[in-house]
Amino acid sequence: MSGVSQRLTELGITLPPVAAPVAAYVPAVRVGSQVWTSGQLPFVDGTLPATGKVGEGEGLVAPQEAAGLARTATLNALAAIAELAGSLDRVRRVIKVVGFVASDPGFTGQPTVINGASELLGQVFGEAGVHARSAVGVAVLPLDSPVEVELVVELG
Repeated sequence: MSGVSQRLTELGITLPPVAAPVAAYVPAVRVGSQVWTSGQLPFVDGTLPATGKVGEGEGLVAPQEAAGLARTATLNALAAIAELAGSLDRVRRVIKVVGFVASDPGFTGQPTVINGASELLGQVFGEAGVHARSAVGVAVLPLDSPVEVELVVELG
């Protein structure tokens, strides 16, 4: 075991099975030395642990919980990359993260929510996990998911 695989073990992280697509697409595509993932939802064992809009207040998904869901969605994206590439040890660097947050109209903390993804990538890849990023608030996501995450990585 070396590199990223060893780091995952040290962090106590096991990649989940690749989430089955919910429509007509594949979880990830390789183009040259890059892998682009489809938007990944925070599925755990095939279900969403929370649904709804992110914000402050009753009936909303709390931003801290949503950050954890962004972390889970990122693990699902990493699983798709690992399956396509053969191993996360082949990842040279994380290039881009795009995070979507189903937001209550008054919520403006999308960057904090998507930090759940960015911080995980930093823990797993170190300096190679530093990336460009977008954190976008949207009205609704598939299956009423609170978050969705896409990754672009370079393979070595």
